[in-house]
Amino acid sequence: MITGHVMMAMTLDGFVARKDHALDWLMKQDTAGEDHGFAAFQAGIDVIVMGSGSFRTVLGFDAWPYKKPVVVMTRSLSPDDVPEALSGKVQISDLDPISLMKSLQMKGHRRVYVDGGAVVQSFLRANLIMDMKLAIVPILIGDGIRLFGDLDQDIDLRLQTVTQFPSGLAELRYSVV
Repeated sequence: MITGHVMMAMTLDGFVARKDHALDWLMKQDTAGEDHGFAAFQAGIDVIVMGSGSFRTVLGFDAWPYKKPVVVMTRSLSPDDVPEALSGKVQISDLDPISLMKSLQMKGHRRVYVDGGAVVQSFLRANLIMDMKLAIVPILIGDGIRLFGDLDQDIDLRLQTVTQFPSGLAELRYSVV
């Protein structure tokens, strides 16, 4: 069975990015020497699903940070918008979350890293997230893209672990009940 997994950093006031998708607030944090487990997390997943805003933000990084295939859920981008250097690494999809997960499962994928505020919200509403690893960054930015949005029903979570880092970052891992 295919499962969705979240690993994201967010501000203490619940934002994963500024409205323009900027992550400058995250880059200001001094977390040198802290292992937040991103490499281990990536090693345990088969494919990454993100939205177009997250994709555009990651394209601005110095280097492509993913070793696994990436699927960009979007209705605003086409395959022509994927840089040639990422050909074969990035796929564009206009499928809804349930259809996309079925498609990924048919391709043999089992563990999906779900990334980006709107995409995480849509996967939560579709009951496709198994667990979430959230790094709470000790900063308030006041406005931006929320990780959690409107829901049709409550989603119960069970706290699995809490890890505190010297930088002040706190990592919470929840399973979705």
